[in-house]
Amino acid sequence: MEGNNSPKERTLIRGLGFCSFASNSNVAEEDISDGKLIRIRPLHYDKKYRRNEFRPWKIEARGKSFEVPTKSLIPPFSLSYKKRVYSPNRILYPLKRVDFDPNGNRNVKNRGESGYVRISWNEALDIIVGEINRIKEKYGPYGILAQADGHGETQIVHGPHGCMVNPLKLLGGYTLQSRNLDSWEGW
Repeated sequence: MEGNNSPKERTLIRGLGFCSFASNSNVAEEDISDGKLIRIRPLHYDKKYRRNEFRPWKIEARGKSFEVPTKSLIPPFSLSYKKRVYSPNRILYPLKRVDFDPNGNRNVKNRGESGYVRISWNEALDIIVGEINRIKEKYGPYGILAQADGHGETQIVHGPHGCMVNPLKLLGGYTLQSRNLDSWEGW
């Protein structure tokens, strides 16, 4: 959905899902100018609908009145996501420690000390696949930890949203860091 007049400026209505339990929840307005995100703000429902169309509730208690909000409620984390997108610290491509050889000397003593070199996406994928296979062969499939508490930041490529656990199930199992394992059945 577009809002502003200039063809280079527009307002998109999107579900952020950065800090929620479902993909595309926390609906917000995103203002874009020349392809760059300018701001994220709550979606005001009363721009398109009249309040009475919502059949709003109202509670009066102890001299105060509480009513349904007419705008989306967005967590502060989501409102500040623009800073994360344009952070100078954001890693834009795969990196590998300069003295790390996945098939030879791993130099674990240098973790956190040695520098990094840019590698291709294919090389990064090969390293990841090799590490998963190495761990599975040495420790079994349950040696792989699927950590699932990232607040949905990566949308659908994230444990709570399904993509991570399906390939791990095909490996023969995994260890899940979660409080309720039953909720993961059927993913």
